Amino acid sequence: MRNQVDHATEPEALFLDPARDAGVGFVTAPAYWWRLRPAAVIEGFAASGSDAMNARIETHLRQVKRHRTFARVAEFNVVPVVLTGAAFRKSFAMAGGKCLLNGAAGARLLNRFGYEARAGQDAEAVLARYFSGCRAANGAARLPLAAVPQGVDFAVECRNTFNYFHFLTETLPQLTVLDGMDFRGRVFLHFPNHPDKTRAFVRGFIEALFPELAARLVLERAPKDYASVLSAYSFQWTYFQMPPAVIGSLDGLAPSDLSWHGHGGSRTTRAVLAMNSVESSLLALRARALRAVADGDFSHLPKRVYIARAPGQARDRQMQGEAELVELLEAFGFVRLAFEDLTPLEQIALMAQAEVVVSAHGAGFANMLFANPKATVIEIGTLQTAQIRGGDFWPLAHASGCRYVSFIADHHSDAPEEMPEFTTDGIVPVHLTERGLGRIMAFVAALCGHVPRLNRAEDVARLAGQLLRSGHLTPAEAVLNRHRDLVSASADLCLLQADLHKARAEWGAELVALYAARQADPGRWQTLAQVLWCARRLGKTEVQVWAIRLLQAEFPDRIAGLAKGRDWVQQLL
Repeated sequence: MRNQVDHATEPEALFLDPARDAGVGFVTAPAYWWRLRPAAVIEGFAASGSDAMNARIETHLRQVKRHRTFARVAEFNVVPVVLTGAAFRKSFAMAGGKCLLNGAAGARLLNRFGYEARAGQDAEAVLARYFSGCRAANGAARLPLAAVPQGVDFAVECRNTFNYFHFLTETLPQLTVLDGMDFRGRVFLHFPNHPDKTRAFVRGFIEALFPELAARLVLERAPKDYASVLSAYSFQWTYFQMPPAVIGSLDGLAPSDLSWHGHGGSRTTRAVLAMNSVESSLLALRARALRAVADGDFSHLPKRVYIARAPGQARDRQMQGEAELVELLEAFGFVRLAFEDLTPLEQIALMAQAEVVVSAHGAGFANMLFANPKATVIEIGTLQTAQIRGGDFWPLAHASGCRYVSFIADHHSDAPEEMPEFTTDGIVPVHLTERGLGRIMAFVAALCGHVPRLNRAEDVARLAGQLLRSGHLTPAEAVLNRHRDLVSASADLCLLQADLHKARAEWGAELVALYAARQADPGRWQTLAQVLWCARRLGKTEVQVWAIRLLQAEFPDRIAGLAKGRDWVQQLL
């Protein structure tokens, strides 16, 4: 059982603390633990054929937005380290007899600890005590430095050698820590699966992106031990082992404390951190990939593309309704293709120059890493994928800066409104109903400059709101302009017009639209509050006084809340 560890062991004996435990030496003093970077535009929309399911989807999406989404994201440093007494096991690494809490492998170790802890043990409480003890002991701790031994090899763990997502996002980026090191040893990738399952993309991507390492690559099944070996180390989970005074704090970015529990390292906190962070190695891989295609001629690749599953290349989860979707997409210039039919450099170049990419949920979304910042990548999934895998692709969007939009449709099952059980059903395919197809195609058509004519103000509001929230201001404006006859009578559409002007810093036009919204629905107190804020930006004191007086007269119970902590509001009363 050399490939296993005993998760009933106390975490102090199981997990390595890089500041205090032997086994890890840092090649150089890290320049930073983490630093902030802009977050990508990430949005999700309901596309079920059922009103009840759409309501459930929208509730889930609101919870994610309100409690799990940071305004900015953390870039965690990944650096070269020398491991002594190293051991590569099933899909993780050890040093000095303890497991490295390193990147995705470390996340799985922490999750597994929760699943397999001793009977009757509160694993979350045990982990919280462990992290608390680390922080208490690491106030003055320093990371140990180590010289790179002569002739040392480099080794990293692989989740497996057949899943494209895990390979591209977890394993391949670690090779970038060798950049600038004049490394001349062998490169070992250690994996748990039978070698016969290894897919061609493993060597293909290394040959394309790391040609200087390809001849020295060794794929070797775990377990494997080393007296000394060079590897890569991520500070993502070190965040919970170090006190805020040393490593800093992300608490100020958390929208609430419902899922984020600070440095305690709870399971939900770790999930939120994974969604709202990106590792420096992933950014380095993106930069390397874009350099590799910069001088190539890829003019044969389409700018609008639907990514399908190649027959026999992936699990059989074909989306129901795919043929109808592809037929409609082709009318807007989309081309259907499979990543498996492209070379690694073609896959990178396709994403780097694409305008719009559409596909069903799947591992191919790993290629979002290479998308250009102006691209819109549209995923069609289910409530199941949104709940259990919703954040998996977020770091890729954060790395590329593209717009990542998910349309959440129905489950293809005998009971589509029931949540599938992953342990028995696995990932259930998507069923795209006619209604869901209509919502997706309205969005895509508007992106492509072909605004559909809609009959109901609520449908116009949905489409314009989706475009606005996902950062497509010009298409959102086109939708509102085409339906001018509906705008003046709808407070929702007037408010969307105001939001559009606000996004463009057109404060005067925003104020006009807010006044129109007030006229369309005088019973909405929030509109007067928005008028108040907009008038303040414009310096229009008389409009502020007008709004305050109406609030006092019509919504007196709201005044105290608006004035609390705002001296400028109190001065207007």
